Amino acid sequence: MTDPCPRASANCVKPAGTRPTSGSWDTDNIKSPIDPATPVFCHTQSKWSQPAATWTAGQSVTVKFLQNSAAHSGGHAQFSLSYDGGKNFVVVYQVLKYFFFNGPVKYNNNPEVLSYTFTLPKDLPSSDSAVFSWSWVNASGNREFYQNCADVVIKGTGSKSYTGKKMVIANIKGYPTIPEMVNDYNLGVDLYNNADKITVTGSGSSSSSGGNNAPKDNPDTIPSPTAVAPPPAETKAAPAPDNNSGGCTHGAMNCASGSSGYEVCVWGTKTPMPCAPGTTCKANGAGSILCG
Repeated sequence: MTDPCPRASANCVKPAGTRPTSGSWDTDNIKSPIDPATPVFCHTQSKWSQPAATWTAGQSVTVKFLQNSAAHSGGHAQFSLSYDGGKNFVVVYQVLKYFFFNGPVKYNNNPEVLSYTFTLPKDLPSSDSAVFSWSWVNASGNREFYQNCADVVIKGTGSKSYTGKKMVIANIKGYPTIPEMVNDYNLGVDLYNNADKITVTGSGSSSSSGGNNAPKDNPDTIPSPTAVAPPPAETKAAPAPDNNSGGCTHGAMNCASGSSGYEVCVWGTKTPMPCAPGTTCKANGAGSILCG
């Protein structure tokens, strides 16, 4: 996300007078998924001294993304607001299945859509310290959860509270796992459609109707595509051979030679994919990669 400019990001226009809380501006980590084992949501809990945007309840807003974003074939995304410093988020807009794209694609890492415009709810309460979140579960590759957050001011029109869906968290330890969805983009949609309701107030309090997306000792796992139905005939291959026979694990990704692209394992066969122009493939720890 580049607009509104996320906390600590070096990839966008920052509010006047803003300085990084510690160290230097974040160029790469801000584009990485949230660590699934020890998650720090928003990548940092340190707010900026100045808001990245001032919005009025009911107005139209546009959220923008980097030209060289790694699009991972789309997926499910939400735009949410927190009134308690980033502990709880209420959804104000969501794009399911094909985020970054205009429709279904097959292992495409180059985005077609880099901005989304939507109208904020009219009954949002006022806050000088709201946190705006973009969150995304990618359709292909390693199972990941992305999130960027920006500090914003919300000017309300008199409402003291707002009730909406609670932000979905997935692919993080203790939360549900959504598998690759390039063969079935409906995977995970039920989590979003059936999310609990949450009420937030301008004073920072919040209350939820339930806890379906709270961490669990035994996290739910949505059935994989092969458990629901066989993959399409044109993509199905014989069972993936083991590593000793030169095969690969379905969904595994690694940078290709020269780092100008990467390889995705599709049912035992490595499929080459290019990075966006001007970017190179980089290892991102824990077996994940990114183009940046």
